[in-house]
Amino acid sequence: MFKGTGTALITPFTEDGIDFEAFEKLLETQIENGIDCLLIAGTTGEPPTMTKEEKDEVIKFGIKTINHRVPVIVGTGTNCTRTSIENSIEAAKMGADGVLVVTPYYNKCTQNGLYLHYKAIAEASPVPVIAYNVPPRTGVNILPETLKRMTDIKNVQGIKDACGKADQIIEMAKAVKGSQINYYSGDDEMIIEAMQAGGAGLFSVASNILPKETASIVKACQANDYAKAQAIFEKYKALFAGLFYEVNPIPVKYAASRMGICKNILRMPLTPMSDEKALKLEGLMKELNII
Repeated sequence: MFKGTGTALITPFTEDGIDFEAFEKLLETQIENGIDCLLIAGTTGEPPTMTKEEKDEVIKFGIKTINHRVPVIVGTGTNCTRTSIENSIEAAKMGADGVLVVTPYYNKCTQNGLYLHYKAIAEASPVPVIAYNVPPRTGVNILPETLKRMTDIKNVQGIKDACGKADQIIEMAKAVKGSQINYYSGDDEMIIEAMQAGGAGLFSVASNILPKETASIVKACQANDYAKAQAIFEKYKALFAGLFYEVNPIPVKYAASRMGICKNILRMPLTPMSDEKALKLEGLMKELNII
């Protein structure tokens, strides 16, 4: 699908809809600053609180604006295999280059269920599928042996992994080595470990506000200049952590609003960042001269 840095995009809102003007500026800024791929309607984009009509509008607008300059991935996963298939087919018709499919949440499933879920979606999807493993949110963890088994599903071409465990990152990257599945970190704070383990890149939250800086870490890793990557990472390490002071995308939306990227509008049940943590995040941004 891609190698490098992909941004898990926020969705700018107005009080009563989508802020397409802010969204267009965000997309252009991402591309101008070297981002290699853009993810629309991922977790960071708040799709659970958007109507189907809004999601369709955002996806279509994003694909039209990006206009093939970088690959566009669309989040289509649900906890229903049939619905995930329908969403993936529809995203492909809209022009998506690939789809991101999160593991089934709430109803959960077995490891065999995960394999069959992705097999069914990949066989029906007209575009490549990237699996999304994020156990802290879903309560389901794709294990390395299951990922290894998934390498025989030819249309599964990537995994975004936000397991948060260094030992599992190594095992996951090892499981797909030499296969068609690219391993992507889904966690800004684990990018160097993931790249050292053989990862192809990063799906980033931080790149919404720091596209050039985040991409520079990944580019240094790609060049095997891990000393440079670590030096850049250390500069922004505290901010990367700060973007998870509260559940994503609450902090990144606040940071983006302080930078004039969009309004600090989230949809219930998400709420604005607490004053205490907002001040702490703002302090980190001031130290880095971001604001």
